[in-house]
Amino acid sequence: MKLKISNVRIFIVLIVFALVWFNMSGITVLASDDGAATIPFSFDFNVSAAEDGSDVVSSLQILFILTIISLAPSILIMTTSFTRIIVVLHFIRSALGTQQTPSNQVLIGLALFLTLFIMSPVITEINEDSLQPYSAGDINQEEAIERGLAPLRGFMFTQAKDEDIRLFMDIADITFVESNAEIPTEVLIPAFIIGELRSAFLIGFLIYIPFIVIDMVVASTLMSMGMMMLPPVMISLPFKLLLFVAADGWRLVIGELVETFY
Repeated sequence: MKLKISNVRIFIVLIVFALVWFNMSGITVLASDDGAATIPFSFDFNVSAAEDGSDVVSSLQILFILTIISLAPSILIMTTSFTRIIVVLHFIRSALGTQQTPSNQVLIGLALFLTLFIMSPVITEINEDSLQPYSAGDINQEEAIERGLAPLRGFMFTQAKDEDIRLFMDIADITFVESNAEIPTEVLIPAFIIGELRSAFLIGFLIYIPFIVIDMVVASTLMSMGMMMLPPVMISLPFKLLLFVAADGWRLVIGELVETFY
C-alpha cells in the first residue's frame, strides 16, 4: 500500500511539472476533434511590475491579512484569559496524577469555551464598535483597528500588574506616561502574559497542597508497613480522586478560576 501511494504521489508531481513546463515553454494544449482528453486550463507563473501604487497597497493588504490569520492562535492565547485557564487545568491533571486523563483535547476545548465565556463582553464590544462600523463603511481600516484594540487593552490593563508594565517600560526606555492610553500595546502584551503566568502558578500551588498531603500520608503509611516496593501512586490515586469528586472539584476550581477575572 505504501508503494502504491508513493507511486501516485510521484505521478501527480510529474503531471504538475509537465503542466508548468508546457506553460513556460509556450506549448498550448488544444482540444482535438476526435474527442481526445484535453486540459481546459492553463497556468501563469509570470511576475510583473506594479503599474501604480494601488497594486502595491493591495498586495500588502493581502499579506497583512494572511499574517493575521496565521497569528490568530497566538493572539488568542496571548491576549485573552486562555493562558491562565489552560495552565491551571494542566496543574489539576498533574496534581491528580491521572497521566493523560482528561486528554489534551478535552482540556484545550474546555479552556477555549471558558475563554469565550469570559471574553464575551470584550468580543461584543469589539463587534459593535469596530467590526460593524467597518463593514458598513463608516470608518476606515486604521480607525477600526484602533477601536478594536481598545476593549482588548482595557481587559489586559485590568489583569496586568503595575510592576510588570513598569518592567517592560524600562526595557523600552519609556520613562513617563500620563495615562494608560500612552502605554504601547507591545509593552502591555508581555506584561499581561507574565502576570497571567504568575497567577496561574499561584493557583496551581494552592491546588497541589491537598494532594501532596495525601501523597505524604500514603507514602509514610506504606513505609511503616514495610511495603516499600509498592508504588505510593497506585494507592494515593484513588484517594485523590475520591477527595476531588467529593469536594466537587471541577465546579469549585472552575468557579474560582473564572472569578479571578472579575
